Amino acid sequence: MPDNASIFSQSSRSLFPRGPSFSLEDFSSRDFIVKEFIETLSDSGIPSRRSAGGTTGVNQEFDPKPLIRTFEYAQARLNELSGDLEIRENELSAAVRRAEAQHAQNTSTLGKKLRETIESFQQLDTSLNGTGLAGDLAGGTGNMAIETGRKLEELDRQRRRALDAHFLIQCWDGVSNRGDLTLLENLRRSGSGEAKVRSAQIARQLLRISQRLDPKSWDESGRKTNGAYGNGAASTDESTNGDEPNVVRRNTREIIEKFSETLEKDLLKQFDDFYRKANFEGMKDCATVLHDFNGGASVIALFVNQHQFFIDRSQLVTEEVSGDSESWEKLADPDADPPGVEHSLQSLVDEVKVVVQEESAMIKRAFPYYEQVLGKFLQRVFQQSIQQRLEMVLDKANGISSLAFLRSLQSSRSYVSALVDALKAHGLTEHPDPISSQTALVLDQQLEDLFVPYFVGSSYIEREKKNLEDLYTSILFKFTTYHARRKRAATTFMASLAKSGSEVLSSARDAYVNRLESSELAPTHRKMLLQVAGLRESIDSPREIKLTEEDGLLNISYTKRMLKWLAEAVGRGLELSVSNETPKDVSVLLNLLLSTIGENYMEVSLDAALEAATSQESGKTEPDFSYLPTVRTAVSITNLMVTCINKVLIPLASGSITIRREMEKKTHLTTMRIEEKINTIEQKTVEAALAWIGRLLSGQKKNDFRPREGDSTAWLEKLQTQTCSSICAFLTRLQNIAVTSLPSIGSNVRQLLGEVALGTRILLLEHFKRFVINGPGGLMVTKDMTQYTDVLKSWSIDEEIKGAGGALDVLLEVGNLFVIGPEALRERIRVKATAGDSKGSRNNTGASSGPQAGLSVQEVRAYVSRREDSNTPAMQSVLTCL
Repeated sequence: MPDNASIFSQSSRSLFPRGPSFSLEDFSSRDFIVKEFIETLSDSGIPSRRSAGGTTGVNQEFDPKPLIRTFEYAQARLNELSGDLEIRENELSAAVRRAEAQHAQNTSTLGKKLRETIESFQQLDTSLNGTGLAGDLAGGTGNMAIETGRKLEELDRQRRRALDAHFLIQCWDGVSNRGDLTLLENLRRSGSGEAKVRSAQIARQLLRISQRLDPKSWDESGRKTNGAYGNGAASTDESTNGDEPNVVRRNTREIIEKFSETLEKDLLKQFDDFYRKANFEGMKDCATVLHDFNGGASVIALFVNQHQFFIDRSQLVTEEVSGDSESWEKLADPDADPPGVEHSLQSLVDEVKVVVQEESAMIKRAFPYYEQVLGKFLQRVFQQSIQQRLEMVLDKANGISSLAFLRSLQSSRSYVSALVDALKAHGLTEHPDPISSQTALVLDQQLEDLFVPYFVGSSYIEREKKNLEDLYTSILFKFTTYHARRKRAATTFMASLAKSGSEVLSSARDAYVNRLESSELAPTHRKMLLQVAGLRESIDSPREIKLTEEDGLLNISYTKRMLKWLAEAVGRGLELSVSNETPKDVSVLLNLLLSTIGENYMEVSLDAALEAATSQESGKTEPDFSYLPTVRTAVSITNLMVTCINKVLIPLASGSITIRREMEKKTHLTTMRIEEKINTIEQKTVEAALAWIGRLLSGQKKNDFRPREGDSTAWLEKLQTQTCSSICAFLTRLQNIAVTSLPSIGSNVRQLLGEVALGTRILLLEHFKRFVINGPGGLMVTKDMTQYTDVLKSWSIDEEIKGAGGALDVLLEVGNLFVIGPEALRERIRVKATAGDSKGSRNNTGASSGPQAGLSVQEVRAYVSRREDSNTPAMQSVLTCL
């Protein structure tokens, strides 16, 4: 076709664009997109428009042939590429198959070689361990190899022993024949640590050889025989058989010991040089040799003695303990808080803490046996530096007062104990790991050794007891002196009964005064005791001091101070206790507390109050109840003392059941004695009050309830009789004193006033049986009875006494018996009889009438018969009914 020829002709220009050109790389790109590839083929298949002349502007028709040819060319090209790709794929697949076959072959070959290697190893292992059969060649070979190795090792040891023996024989030959140790000197001077260790070992062996082969240089006690050798170096010995006369013999022991001394001095000097240069490796080598040579005692002593801490502190530990006088006086003041540990001791302990922590690291680097060295260093620190300073501080405190000594002992032990705890927490040579048990044991032992001398036997608790005795005696000195003088001056029967107590007080006071006047008592201690006692230091003699009434009264503040001192002693004892004697110690303190506060303080004061109460029983004058406040103070002090005992002392004795029970028994007995004395005082108070009321009633005038006819108007205007007024005023004063003087908590006030009320009731009932009462007098009786009842009912007493229908209502009933007419009296008696019958039936069932019961028929007859009109027919009729 002419068209086709024109298209593919190379000489003429084609009417259609050339087909697209692409290869496999175009399809391998990650940016290849099918849509864009098709669009590119389509764009290349559409011929570009050409403008022709004479066109009319009509659109050309679509010609699909260029696109068809383009896609046909692209398809043909893609088929060619597909064929190339298939060939390439086949080549790669064949190469993969060949590689897989080669890999499988290699794996099989390596596996076979591995199995052969494992079998060879197992055969070798079996032959070496000899686990095969007896006739197996491999097993025999292994046993042979092991046996050969053992024999070689044994031969090597024998060779070394032979060399050592040969060297030792050479050295002994040189010592015994020539008197020198040149070989050993050369070995020592070689400079290596191993050579020095060997020199020390050989020197010890030579000493043993000398002791056996040269006994003339040794005697039985191990001392050198100086007379056998002249100058000690050599001597001429004539043989006993005459074969070898005039043989020169050497003093081998002296030569070897001189070498040993030289070796030791050389090592010590070398150690000291290394120490000054801080060459820890060199120090360690020298310490190792010296430890192997003589146990290391010399090098440890050198290290400790030349330590800068002991050089610097050698003068400081001997300095006198100073400090300001105010601090020492505060330490001796029982009411002041202790200032703490003494400053110089505190400074020393603080420095020890820093030095030991720093030196422990150096000791570990410089010594192979560092725990032993650290133990020696700690012993030197505690036993020399701390102990010397501690003794000086305690001696100074003991010269101030016993309390200053105890407080210094407590603060010092607490501070040193804190040092030990800090060193344990640091770890020392094991830092930062926990401290070793050996070093911890050394620290605990040193702490205990420091303070053991102060706790031997019962020395400590005796010091505490003596200190408290001094303080208690001082604070109670004025009280004791006051009551001693009072008992000596008294002449009553109770004073004669208390003669033994007076003698005890006097002897205690005299002993205390003698102690104050003794020259053995330190000035500061004497000043503090006088201050506690409330005395001036400038007084000439405590025997002639002026006393007031207040000095003989109980004082709660004194008791609180004494209990505070006791609590401080108990706490100090618990902190300082180094044994299991706590129950015994608190038992001693309990005995002191009960004897001082219980017997010598409260019981003495209660005895004085009891004497005062007993002296009021005569009834000649109005009773003075000024002793009653002692009861209230005694109850408060007893509560404080018992609370302290139950909360502080007795729980500490739980470790010993026997001692605890004994303490509880003693406390109970003392408390019972105090309660009995208080009850006796209150009973004496009731008796004195009733005796005075009886005396006032005895002064009642007979005409008070039987006025004359001319005085009727005046009697009607009176509210009560003079006797009633006096008794009511006395009862009011008694009630006020009892409320303010006796404890508000408890039943003391209620019971005492109740006893007084019942006693007054009885006295009044008996009182009005003795008077003849007329009509106007009956009105006065009613007024008096009403006044008595109002006063007694105003008290805080039991409701059974003052309540409705109680015992006091009988007084009103008695007053009514003197004012009502015969008919009313008959009706009252009839109602009374009816009530009595019903009450009697109730009593038959077991009920008790009690003090609140009304008047009986006989009592009504007795009162009615005292009426002036009791002889009238109407009243006789009433009496007949009764």
